[in-house]
Amino acid sequence: MNSLRILSILALGAGLGLGGYLVIERTAGPLDALTGTAVAADRAALYYRDPSGAPAWSAGPKRDSEGRDYLPVYEENSTVEPPKAKPQRADVSRKILYYRNPMGLPDTSPAPKKDSMGMDYIPVYEGDETDDGSVRLSPGKIQRTGVKSEAVERRTVRVAVKAPGTIQLDERRVSVIAMRAESFVQKVADVTTGTRVKSGQPLMEIYSSAIASAAAEYLATINSKIVGGVEMYGRGSRQRLTNLDVPEPVIAAMEKSKVAPVTVQWSAPRDGIVLERAAVEGMRANPGDVLFRIADISMVWALVDVAERDLGNIAVAQPVTIRARSFPGRTFSGTIAVIYPQVNRETRTARVRIELANPDSALLPDMYIDAEIGTADSAPVVAVPESSVLDTGSRQSVLVDKGEGRYEPRQVKLGRRGGGYIEVREGLFEGDAVVTSANFLIDAESNLKAALKSFGEAPSAPSDSTKAGMGDHK
Repeated sequence: MNSLRILSILALGAGLGLGGYLVIERTAGPLDALTGTAVAADRAALYYRDPSGAPAWSAGPKRDSEGRDYLPVYEENSTVEPPKAKPQRADVSRKILYYRNPMGLPDTSPAPKKDSMGMDYIPVYEGDETDDGSVRLSPGKIQRTGVKSEAVERRTVRVAVKAPGTIQLDERRVSVIAMRAESFVQKVADVTTGTRVKSGQPLMEIYSSAIASAAAEYLATINSKIVGGVEMYGRGSRQRLTNLDVPEPVIAAMEKSKVAPVTVQWSAPRDGIVLERAAVEGMRANPGDVLFRIADISMVWALVDVAERDLGNIAVAQPVTIRARSFPGRTFSGTIAVIYPQVNRETRTARVRIELANPDSALLPDMYIDAEIGTADSAPVVAVPESSVLDTGSRQSVLVDKGEGRYEPRQVKLGRRGGGYIEVREGLFEGDAVVTSANFLIDAESNLKAALKSFGEAPSAPSDSTKAGMGDHK
């Protein structure tokens, strides 16, 4: 039971930490008053205390910063009490205004006193209280809490808008081969879906009575002996072949050979990948039937969905970095080409089109990608590190380092965030110093000070003499 009480007291003392001193009212084992060494080494120590009497304890043997061993404290039957922590000495060179509660409660005293747990009230000196709401910390406290400040500078705030998306084909680089007249597929080249083809590469041979008739008419016109026949009639016959989508190389070969071909060879209109092959040898193709679909993927689109709140930060021609989930560590560069003028009702996002060069055809249609749009403004702005801002949701503030241990809370209006910095639109100027570390501790001290001040300004209860005087008027 006694051991449990001691451990509880130790845990409470460790939890109080900087708030005050812990006094342990119990009897320890016999100790040598000068050296602190144990007289009875055959007993187990309950804990070990600091040899200087400071409020520090350890569950096992250890040494202080000067290399001295912590002193053991033994069981109940000892008669020597461990030395208590020395009370904090007041600074006699400064005037004490009042004493405040060590636990931060709104309770002050004009004279030294202890709270219900035996901890001394903390003195508040003249000069520590200011009317501008600033907080003054001693150099020792600044060092212990790790307070750091940084000068406010103008810098470029880089805001990265991230959005997911997919790779899609460039609509301007897709070609289809479809018949404009009733035709029959005589032969199909060794080309399948997914095959890469070059412009002019043969795909199939077609027989069409409409094409054969137009070719015969054109050859008859250009072979005619009529003066001016080609100019007057040949132009219309050739246009008929063009309207039937006969490839230009076929028409040129016909003009050179003066012979109408039985079948017409169709070739690829561009470099690309065969996305669809519907042509089968011997099949009948009606007007409008698509037999091949070929796409050039040397340039592709990245369609990403940008959140509605980020639309004000993006614009056409901004650079974009694309990362494909299929290629970790590799990036692709592009620019914003179009911001679609519509917001999705369900997702509250707008679609953005980014044009990407794809020379090695690594990016394929419907591939998932992640886009990062750089929205850095070229004009530098007043900015502070993110760690310096105290944000309560309804109020944003920073702590300005006024020098000589004084810190002033100041409310600010924030702007864009990015790259670990936040734009400050109002409240700070270039050259001001703001606290970047341990600022929440100073803020807590400031809130405590405000609470104590409001508590001190509260109307006091009437004294006994006042009550007596009031009673005389009844």
